[in-house]
Amino acid sequence: MSATEDPWEHHATWWRETFTNGADLEYELQILPLAESHLEGAARVLDLGSGEGHLARRLVRASLEREIVVGLEPSAAQLESAIGQAGGPIYVRGVGERLPFRDGSFDGVVCCLVIEHSSDPDALLAEAVRVLAVGGRFVLLVNHPMFQGTGSGFVDDQIMGEHYWRVGPYLREEIVSEEVDPGVWLPFAHRPLSRYVNPVTALGCVLTRLEEPVPPLAFLEGSIDLELESAIPRLLLLRFERPRAAQMGR
Repeated sequence: MSATEDPWEHHATWWRETFTNGADLEYELQILPLAESHLEGAARVLDLGSGEGHLARRLVRASLEREIVVGLEPSAAQLESAIGQAGGPIYVRGVGERLPFRDGSFDGVVCCLVIEHSSDPDALLAEAVRVLAVGGRFVLLVNHPMFQGTGSGFVDDQIMGEHYWRVGPYLREEIVSEEVDPGVWLPFAHRPLSRYVNPVTALGCVLTRLEEPVPPLAFLEGSIDLELESAIPRLLLLRFERPRAAQMGR
């Protein structure tokens, strides 16, 4: 792969085969149900960075009252994979930092494990809020900024006979390229939690829910220290709401 080639275009088939349609236990048992539960009742939903559409398809199936689910994705290869599967979402090619939708178009916006790959998170968050209707919900799922950031991870210290979870330089913002599978390199941006909360609340939204779910035990099968790893969150979910005028005046 050349230095200028988009890794999401290049690895679209790998992504589909590795993470979607039940291939990945964490997605199937936790990530997708979690996103779905926080968007319950939202009739018009935008899935930012929808990839090959596994979350968008699930959101269509989740509610008969759902009017529309739009999956926005910059990668042509990912979109081709999404469109080739049944399910019902509408797919649009575009980037989250410049959304091709009118203000207040959606009462539900979800960004699931995508903002870590954005080089301009402020623009993405501002656009998510812009297209969110009054009373709507913005659901942001990220790899946990403290425990899954650069330099963080499980340590098996065989010399000292200890297991512990190392936390890397939490406050340092950086974008690194990580080999997530043999020969598969993807960019990841590490940012502290404040870089996600403050820009959204500054735009008038209210943080109404924060979740750090326990990793699925089935996903941790084979861990050499299940007790430790089951106490370390892999995900962070933030749910924001755009309050109505009456709510803002309380």
